[in-house]
Amino acid sequence: MKNFNYRKLVLALSDIFIIVIGTLITNFFFSLVAPAYVQGAKGLGYIIIADIIMCVLVQFAFGCYSKLWRFFKLRDYAVCAAAMFIGELFSIVMFVVFGKQFSKLFFLTNYIITTFGVLSFRFLFRKSFLVLTDAGAHDRCKRTLVVGAGQAANLILTELEGAQYDANNPWHGLEVVGMVDDDISKINTRVHGKKVLGSTNDIPDLCASFVVDLIIFAIPSCSEEDRVRILEICSKTGCEIKVIPYLANLIFDSEHSGLISQATDIRLEDLLGREPIEFDKSNIREYIAGKVCLVTGGGGSIGSELVRQIARYSPKKIIILDIYENNAYEVQQEVLMEYGDTVDLVTLICSVRDYDKMEAVFKEYRPDLVFHAAAHKHVPLMETVPEEAVKNNVFGTFNVATLAKLYKADKFVMISTDKAVNPTNVMGCTKRVCEMIIEYMAQNSDHTEFVTTRFGNVLGSNGSVIPLFRKQIESGKPVTVTHPDVIRYFMTIPEAVSLVLEAGAMAHGGEIFVLDMGKPVKIVTLAENLIRMYGKVPYDEIEIKFTGLRPGEKLFEELLMDEEGLKQTANKKIFIGNQLKIDPSVLLTQLDELKKLAEANQSGEVVELLTVMVPTFNHKP
Repeated sequence: MKNFNYRKLVLALSDIFIIVIGTLITNFFFSLVAPAYVQGAKGLGYIIIADIIMCVLVQFAFGCYSKLWRFFKLRDYAVCAAAMFIGELFSIVMFVVFGKQFSKLFFLTNYIITTFGVLSFRFLFRKSFLVLTDAGAHDRCKRTLVVGAGQAANLILTELEGAQYDANNPWHGLEVVGMVDDDISKINTRVHGKKVLGSTNDIPDLCASFVVDLIIFAIPSCSEEDRVRILEICSKTGCEIKVIPYLANLIFDSEHSGLISQATDIRLEDLLGREPIEFDKSNIREYIAGKVCLVTGGGGSIGSELVRQIARYSPKKIIILDIYENNAYEVQQEVLMEYGDTVDLVTLICSVRDYDKMEAVFKEYRPDLVFHAAAHKHVPLMETVPEEAVKNNVFGTFNVATLAKLYKADKFVMISTDKAVNPTNVMGCTKRVCEMIIEYMAQNSDHTEFVTTRFGNVLGSNGSVIPLFRKQIESGKPVTVTHPDVIRYFMTIPEAVSLVLEAGAMAHGGEIFVLDMGKPVKIVTLAENLIRMYGKVPYDEIEIKFTGLRPGEKLFEELLMDEEGLKQTANKKIFIGNQLKIDPSVLLTQLDELKKLAEANQSGEVVELLTVMVPTFNHKP
């Protein structure tokens, strides 16, 4: 039954049998209620032959034998009924052409009875097939559509053919129903016997028609723009999606001998519209190896990834410093589980606000490299307590930077945000003041090299929208987006952290490193794609609610101030903003006044002074 042609023959023979029996039943029915319409043996034979020829041929033409019956839908039953009706009409035409006598009422009744028989048989066959012979086989066998009909797809089909004979192979049980490709010349051609069914625009219809469970995206050399477009189409189908990585990321060694083994689940970062940023790992290794590394905010999303990546490069010691003990503990246990005694790890629970405690840390451990990730980051929350943003962000940074200079750390890398550029909220403004502090330190340091890294939103970080969207979708609640036109630059957590490490490796002091993050992405588009990745339909199964811009929020973010300009580095995706001269006397005087206001919890006065310190601060409470 697995042989396609043999299956068609069996299905056609079953229809022939039903047509013969149906015509005999029709004749018997008329013998009971209307003897005048009863056909003789000869006439009955003509009707049976005409119906068999015409109905079966039309069903072949309509593709009724090309679809697996167990996947029949209402539309497929309707197509069969239409094919039978047209076949019956052609039978009448044959009788007219050959001058044979016939009864329209007999043909109409015969159509009703035979069509009922054909559809009933399909329905009963489908039910019995699933119960008696499928026995859950559909659950084990994933019907698969391959996107792309090039060399990668050729290799994948070769691997899948081999997997059919190995029950232990993780790809055993995948049934490829066909392929799609945007090269028109490939449509209707075959690769390893699998037909190219259409273009990528046909993916939703093909997935519905062939009841596809899995889509394998097999175009590793695809352009960024096409990749986003095609993956967005795939995400609308509700099918599971596996993605072959970019060509540059493919590995062929003893552990990754095949192509399909490197396929991964579709991730939100696949929809960013650009290739992942590549970094010089050898440069980073030389920079980290044998050094004592202090990570403030080491339990947060950025800080914890910093700890993970630093651990790979043989540091002398890693110090996780965080005020929140639960996160710090989780990262500590994760690193210990991964590296055991091979990494010297210290976890300290304390605040960067506490200068004396921070000095004790520097005095005891003498860090060579300081990665400053500790900060309050939630924009709306900082609008309500601007003095707390100042205490933690501004003076936490000032404390750690001052101590790094005093205890002669080699490098100090501060993590900033695109919200520091022409800020409209308190959080962004405090981060701009932090950048000014680092620039001041860089201009007045003989040993320590101070540097700032600035990037946009980080996918999946504690402060990003993605964790919130996930919770809303998983609980079945509406997904909340502030405005339909809000756009943001996005990068992945590993990209953000790799930028921090490489920037530190190439820094000479005073630079603001900026990552080229490609095109900005609409937040509502991210929400729609995330809903589809959960197999649900945006605006239908999961509502998207627009709640209005929050205090301090703007429609779009910028990565550079007008006066900063850009300078390219050896890494074409990393740029350096021009250093701006800081007047030390003015900055220190303003910081002294800002500290007094913050400690007195004078919120309004704090915001007023921030406006003076950062002329581009356009506060939108």
